[in-house]
Amino acid sequence: MNKSELVEAVASSTGESKAHAEKAVNAVLDSIVAAVAAGDKVQITGFGTFEPRDRAARTARNPQTGAEIQVKATTVPAFKAGKGFKDAVKP
Repeated sequence: MNKSELVEAVASSTGESKAHAEKAVNAVLDSIVAAVAAGDKVQITGFGTFEPRDRAARTARNPQTGAEIQVKATTVPAFKAGKGFKDAVKP
């Protein structure tokens, strides 16, 4: 499912127009991105948690030349699925 399919699903589920559903989906996604970018954790009970995680500096290899390079420490977004999400996916 891509974003436009998600918008269609939200529109059909809520009975709203696609334009309203797209605004709602964009508002939710923008809010999550802004909160995680600010260093906050976004926890949606039954779905999961979005949070920033620190990645340590490390030494890596250039696959073409084999030369070692230093990769700087950085912060990356992470998602951890909640129990309800995990249970829904289990066979």
